[in-house]
Amino acid sequence: MFESLKKKFSNVANKLTKKVSDEAKKENNIEEEQGEILDEINELSSLDCEEVSTDKSLEREALKVNEEKYDTDEDGFNNLEKDLEDEKDVIDDELSSKDKKSKRKSFRKWLPSFGEKTEDIKSEDVSFTGEEVSTDEPKAKKSKLGFLSFIKEKTISEKDIEDILWELELGLLEGDVAIDVANIVVESVKEDLVGTKIGRSDEIADVTYLALKNAVSKIIDVDGKNITKMLEEAKEKGEPLIVMFVGINGTGKTTTIAKLANYYLKKGYTPVVAASDTFRAGAIEQITHHTDNLEIKVIKHQKGSDPAAVAYDAIEHAKSKGKELVLIDTAGRMQTNTNLMDEMKKIKRITKPDIIIFVGDALTGNDAVEQASKFNDTIDIDGVILTKADADSKGGASLSISHVIQKPILFLGIGQGYDDIIEYDPDWMLEQLFS
Repeated sequence: MFESLKKKFSNVANKLTKKVSDEAKKENNIEEEQGEILDEINELSSLDCEEVSTDKSLEREALKVNEEKYDTDEDGFNNLEKDLEDEKDVIDDELSSKDKKSKRKSFRKWLPSFGEKTEDIKSEDVSFTGEEVSTDEPKAKKSKLGFLSFIKEKTISEKDIEDILWELELGLLEGDVAIDVANIVVESVKEDLVGTKIGRSDEIADVTYLALKNAVSKIIDVDGKNITKMLEEAKEKGEPLIVMFVGINGTGKTTTIAKLANYYLKKGYTPVVAASDTFRAGAIEQITHHTDNLEIKVIKHQKGSDPAAVAYDAIEHAKSKGKELVLIDTAGRMQTNTNLMDEMKKIKRITKPDIIIFVGDALTGNDAVEQASKFNDTIDIDGVILTKADADSKGGASLSISHVIQKPILFLGIGQGYDDIIEYDPDWMLEQLFS
């Protein structure tokens, strides 16, 4: 889900890492890793060569540790330093050039506790990562090995990220993100990154991801009505909650109503559906098919009858039977069809719904955002349900629609079954985009 946006965010982090690293090299802002390992040696346990897995299935040669101790005087320290240097050379000689970089990077994890002698490293030794534990050994002088390099310190400038932010904006637009939303994301990332001081290269990707996540979190969490909470409050008052659904043809509105009826049926509520789409051929039969499957009541009139009258009868039925939820299906209409939009206003005027929901197709991207905006201008919708979110690789509508109309996404359709609907959670959305 949302694979396109996930990939674009990852690319931004990778490109910025390379850009800042290249700039640091130009500025001669790179220094050799001077090891300073003995402080860390005191924090590592002696290694028993226990076999464990390693990242990316790469085996790392183990150090066999014996019981012979070094003295903590100057001579003992020098002997340990020499052994460590020799062990580094052995690793360099034995490893292929392909693996050398990753092995060297992990060399510090393999070092034994200070005061313990290491023996030869053999390629057939079992692999391990080296688990960090506390130790009471006194800290010693620092030894300098000099086999890694890193950025000493680099402050990210606007120049560093200018081209990358431009690529990010284009990528968002290609992912069907609304242009206003894309601009907000880019400006937020820029504000968070410019002036940030970076130490090691691997920090750059982390800082960039955090900036992207922060930018997205600002636009996807919009306060508004919540059906579940409203339903609980309505039940306490002894009145049905009236929900009206609007949208264009083909977005899955009728199926979404059936899913929502099933969702709240399982929570112990009793829904009734109003078949107020009296214009489209087969619409009444379609909603009846769903209600029969779910064994819930549907209120319907003849094709071509007054949609507002059907909705009114459904509300009266719910009141008389003590049912808690009325779901009003309406005819799908293009936002440019004035007559049908006027009919929708009439249904709203007669039924006085507690909440009006726009149902949009996530796969249509910016079209769904534009449609929601028009419906919001005409009838003042309260929230959005996006269908086909599971098939949406771009994610543009999910990212944009709430911010553009300032109304929350309430549910996401994630499949064809009646159970394939979830309440929208901004934290879940962030996890999908940045996992």
